[in-house]
Amino acid sequence: MDFEEDIESILYIAREISVYRIPPLKANEGHRANEWGDLAKPLWKGRLRIIETSKGVSLQFEDAQTGELFAKAEYHPTRPSVEAVLDSSRYFVVRVEDDGKKAYIGIGFAERTDSFDFNVALQDYEKRYKASLSPPSTSSDSPSPHMPAGPKKDYSLKEGQTFSIAIPGRAKAALGGNLFGLETGSSESKAGSGGGGGGFPLLPPPPSASKRQ
Repeated sequence: MDFEEDIESILYIAREISVYRIPPLKANEGHRANEWGDLAKPLWKGRLRIIETSKGVSLQFEDAQTGELFAKAEYHPTRPSVEAVLDSSRYFVVRVEDDGKKAYIGIGFAERTDSFDFNVALQDYEKRYKASLSPPSTSSDSPSPHMPAGPKKDYSLKEGQTFSIAIPGRAKAALGGNLFGLETGSSESKAGSGGGGGGFPLLPPPPSASKRQ
């Protein structure tokens, strides 16, 4: 009897994740975790696994002890089912499907490192998927990078030969001068050139199971 087994590859595991019921998305606005109510009281807690098979990739929300499936979301790079919120790097919105019905849930990671690894896992899969759609070109019209394009020209200086570089506001400096010692700005201007980047607001992380009483 012919038997073919579909091999599963686990791309990512989050040991603990919180799931939230979220309000409808407002027109022309993104999702915000601070609008989900009390983040310390999630709808469900469990684990998340990103699994790849020959059919594609799926996000599976499972009971951490029994492995019972709570929800499942298919992930495809051309129609992503995961969206980051606008006010935190630890919370996301996921589109889940069940018997043709679609729903949106919020998910939260207790640690930023977990949400970072979650993002990286999805991005790595997306890169591999796009690379599989555009294999390297083997056209004979393209010149080989290993073949010389033509005779090489000699640009080296002959003995006793020099050339000059014109620097605005300064006298010409001959080659061999202190070109790398030229100042590019005062210490005050360099110190004031650094800018402060904005970051995500510090929303509270989902409650950890180890901290609950």
